[in-house]
Amino acid sequence: MKDQWKWGTDNDYWVRTCAWSAPGCHPVGCGLKLHVVDNKLVNVDGDEEHPVTNGRLCVRCLTLPEYLNHPQRITTPLKRAGERGENKWEPITWDDALDLIAEKAREIQGKYGMDSIVVIQGTGRQAALYAPPLAFGVFRTSTTLMGISGYSCYGPRCAVAEFVFGTGYPELDFASYFPDSYDHPGYEVPKYIISWGKMPLTSNGDGFFGHSLIDLMKRGSKIITIDPRITWLGAHADTAIRLRPGTDAALALAFLNVIIEEDLYDHDFVDKWCYGFEQFAERCREYPPSRAAEICEIPEHLIYRVARQFATNKPSSLMWGLTFDQTTTGGQASHAALAMLAICGYVDVPGGVTVGQPSTFLGKWRVDTRSNLAPGQFENRLGAKNFPAADRSQWVCNPDITLECLETDEPIKLRMAVLQSTNIISPTNNVQPQRWYAGLKKMEFTVCRDLFLTPTAVALADVFLPVATFPELDGVVLPHYGRNPFFVAAINKAIDNPGVRSDIEFCIQLGKRLNPDAWDYKDAVDFFDRQLHASYDFGFDELRHMGVYQGEYTYKKYEKGLSRGDGKPGFNTPSGRIELYSLLYPMWGEDPLPYYHEPYYSKYSHPELAEEYPLILTTGGRKYTSFHSEHRMIASLREIDPWAKVTIHPADAEKYGIQNGDWVTIENWLGKCQMKAWVSEVIKEGVVHCEHGWWYPEQEGAEPNLFGVWKSNVNLLLPHFCVNPLGFGSIYKEMMCKIYKAQGLDG
Repeated sequence: MKDQWKWGTDNDYWVRTCAWSAPGCHPVGCGLKLHVVDNKLVNVDGDEEHPVTNGRLCVRCLTLPEYLNHPQRITTPLKRAGERGENKWEPITWDDALDLIAEKAREIQGKYGMDSIVVIQGTGRQAALYAPPLAFGVFRTSTTLMGISGYSCYGPRCAVAEFVFGTGYPELDFASYFPDSYDHPGYEVPKYIISWGKMPLTSNGDGFFGHSLIDLMKRGSKIITIDPRITWLGAHADTAIRLRPGTDAALALAFLNVIIEEDLYDHDFVDKWCYGFEQFAERCREYPPSRAAEICEIPEHLIYRVARQFATNKPSSLMWGLTFDQTTTGGQASHAALAMLAICGYVDVPGGVTVGQPSTFLGKWRVDTRSNLAPGQFENRLGAKNFPAADRSQWVCNPDITLECLETDEPIKLRMAVLQSTNIISPTNNVQPQRWYAGLKKMEFTVCRDLFLTPTAVALADVFLPVATFPELDGVVLPHYGRNPFFVAAINKAIDNPGVRSDIEFCIQLGKRLNPDAWDYKDAVDFFDRQLHASYDFGFDELRHMGVYQGEYTYKKYEKGLSRGDGKPGFNTPSGRIELYSLLYPMWGEDPLPYYHEPYYSKYSHPELAEEYPLILTTGGRKYTSFHSEHRMIASLREIDPWAKVTIHPADAEKYGIQNGDWVTIENWLGKCQMKAWVSEVIKEGVVHCEHGWWYPEQEGAEPNLFGVWKSNVNLLLPHFCVNPLGFGSIYKEMMCKIYKAQGLDG
């Protein structure tokens, strides 16, 4: 990339930067060129010199000027002027707001204890990195979390990868580590790519740039999709398997059955680098394709077809999505999917999956912030003793137990909340949001950090603090939050907006008031400069000019002693190998081998409910026009997607008297919501897919309406605490419901 990050005149200039949040997005670090006139963003172009994105952008980036300059955006701190929920506010200064927060924190912690403050973060955003240090290092509370049942976003997959592989996040090798990309002499294009429960073109999840799949398809990769929906990718796939939601573990074990029984696996890799193959093979024999076909409700021949394609075309690869986090046996499906990669010899090889140890950049600092807690405080945080496997892999409190603590005041009293970039009652994926609403109403003081007055802010906040967008901040973006970082890139500030603060600026400025010894940073640039120098041979100014830094990548690290802390060959697991048979799971009351059992709620596990609730409800599919509950006020994006939609198969629509475009009610024994019907064969018959994160900023904001947050809120239908023995998973993809025509948005 050019050694130039800013050019033009004082009042009319361009800035080269890399994207993250806000507005919400995953840390893919797409390259942008921002055109600023008179300190106002007027245009966004893709940066053709970015080594991964090559100038390509999604529609959300293209509408950045509309987002930043939106008349409803809040750019000064606000203090509640009426009762909570009245949507009455008065402006205050940043100093007054921070002083008030510090005063309330001291008062509440002095009365109820240090852990009486709960810090709740949103998903995918910069808050994911900085909310735990805000809790540990600023407030010195151990009570911090994402409010998502069963940790069910990204964390469960990372945990299983740690337990089975002993590595960070395994990602499809899309040549992302190499400046010369697909032309790198050591790279090989995957022959087949399984995209499992994932639509990366819309999600660009966590550290993967979705359109790299298009690049690979052009270079010969064939796609296999496993999803109850036919997405764009599925329509262009060699094979598309539309399974019954929640049955992924049975399907993975059947693939493994074929690969093992037909002797298609990599004997050399299994013999040298895998532990427990004989016991594992015996378990897989319990899942012949005939049994899995019946469970998954798919043609049996597709199981044979995909297993053979995947195992006999080297190298091939696999991408795993949220179905592995958000189903009852998602953890077992994860174990089996990783085993598919392992026994076929596709781990840490060109065109397979890349793996690595989590980056020390920011990682060590984040761990070190725990030293601000009292002895034993972190180890005794909410839920740590209940689920020791999750305790080992997650830094945060158990979300299900935290919700119950909010409701019962046991085992501790939570009395102050800090909501970091989370619209928790118009949720990404926290279930039963009305319970979070009621629990958080009990707080004596609540701080909300966001960009717009959301339903959550209006209902719950006493102080609202505006968050900086990424064009308004200096920062660093690290794909996969450092768990498989194929680059580190600079976020360069393009616009001066003194009324907003980034996440790290908030930490520094409030930290100087509450715990000054831990926060001796002058500003964000000073912070990132020191952190970069601790892990690399350059600082922030050098990275600003580089734009993107790509380090070297070494394949087959397990052969060279680069995957273990002791420098020995192998993997960082108890056995030193990939654990097909887990030595850790029995310690936590879990089967050491993967297995399948029925979802918590299905026509088989609860046949008494099937007559009234005959349809399978799945949710969480991504869209180009929004990031979870964000972007609802952006006119050009709402023109594309004006209303919440439920996708229903034509046969089901005919059965229930529903036509395309009708308002319908989706209901079960927990709740109901209204959406517009999209009648399409893209969804499997017997399944409906509901969009999530909907609210209507054009409606009345004060209670009880709260911008219509309860009208299209599918999470009202999802139960709490449906987890596996490790504490992971939920039922976002596999719930029961019924559907019928409605008069409109109000039912």
